[in-house]
Amino acid sequence: MATRKIRVDGDEILRKTCRPVGDVNDRVRETLSDMLETMEEENGVGIAAPQIGVMRRMFIAKPYEDEEPYYMIDPEILSQEGETYDREGCLSVPGMIGTVKRPQKIVIEATDLEGVRNKYTFEDFEARVMCHENDHLNGVLYTDIATDVMTVEEATRLAEEAAEKAAVERAKSEDKTAASKGSSSEE
Repeated sequence: MATRKIRVDGDEILRKTCRPVGDVNDRVRETLSDMLETMEEENGVGIAAPQIGVMRRMFIAKPYEDEEPYYMIDPEILSQEGETYDREGCLSVPGMIGTVKRPQKIVIEATDLEGVRNKYTFEDFEARVMCHENDHLNGVLYTDIATDVMTVEEATRLAEEAAEKAAVERAKSEDKTAASKGSSSEE
């Protein structure tokens, strides 16, 4: 296993459509092993082959730290339903974050490391990760479909300001409630 250099926005390889993998062989497995090590080194939850300069339709996703990674070779999203909005970042767009609309639930079919084709159903965050990584295979970055893209620092500042505002509003509401209870007990 070895870590690989992650390609960043501006690298033309990230804008190309990947070719199918076909047969799963030792070279494919070694590339996926390198991808996993690279993803873990960078604290990512997913990585697609073009992000390390390999133009093949495969990605790894590990939405939750305590679970095994999903190896998705020649994936195909068969169905999707619902919609959800949430923030996303990307190893190929470091330091940025944006809000992206994704399906709430997907069914995806892909080949695993043993060369077996499987169907998976994912919802919520897992579905988001799978869609994000699958987009890479088609030359799409999340920033292409995101709204309000900003730096992580800007997003953190806005979230802190919103939390402070909510705390002030909550305190005002509690003061009004206490004042109305006090005046009703005096009557």
